[in-house]
Amino acid sequence: MKNFETNDDTGFIERKSLKEDIFDVLHKRIIAGKYSPGEWLRQEEISSQLGVSQTPVREALDLLVSSGLAERIPYRGVRVLQLTTEEIIESYVMRLLLESTAGSAAARLRTPEQLSSMYEMVYKTQELMSLSDMSAQMQLNREFHHSIVLAGNNSLLLKLYEIVSHQFPDWMLYEYMFRFPDLLQPSLTNEFNEHKAIVDAIASQNPDDAAKSVVAHIKNLGSELINFLGIPESQIKEKEEHLLTRN
Repeated sequence: MKNFETNDDTGFIERKSLKEDIFDVLHKRIIAGKYSPGEWLRQEEISSQLGVSQTPVREALDLLVSSGLAERIPYRGVRVLQLTTEEIIESYVMRLLLESTAGSAAARLRTPEQLSSMYEMVYKTQELMSLSDMSAQMQLNREFHHSIVLAGNNSLLLKLYEIVSHQFPDWMLYEYMFRFPDLLQPSLTNEFNEHKAIVDAIASQNPDDAAKSVVAHIKNLGSELINFLGIPESQIKEKEEHLLTRN
């Protein structure tokens, strides 16, 4: 099940490792809702299904855990991450705080190379508009948000963001698109416009506009938590008010 990818910068053909191929398969299954939150990912079963040895499967499961889509339970194995309502709301509010701070810092500190990379990622998402693209879309989305925090040039902020982002159920929002595909195009179009607005603000070196653009985008994700996942709006608004009151 080896895959080959073209590196656009060099023209060379790159070969993905077997563990990365398996990771992609499992990642797509989670996004498509074929694995439910809390479901165990059995190493032996996956190995048998894919016709591979257990070693690369174990390595692929490690990648899933490090990406935040799964969790390893000592002496039991690996399962798809299952979050409580409170954990989801807390991760959402922390994203508001951390990413708005990062956006403001990025507007002041980003390099031309970082800005170019942000734009490249934003426009690349326009090519990923079908259900079969959702796994790649999600991974690119994560890279985009990570790039903003990275451009803020604060190692502690980056560490905190990585912890929080792993607790945010973005894969569940994408999985919702599989069940209601009519929402796919408008949702991804809105996401593209919001991402571009963020990068435009960072490009203009306006910290306030960058922070506001990030907040508007994350708040729209909050609306999706309410509308798609049934997270209580009252609880989200309460946490938002506490955050805004303290800032």
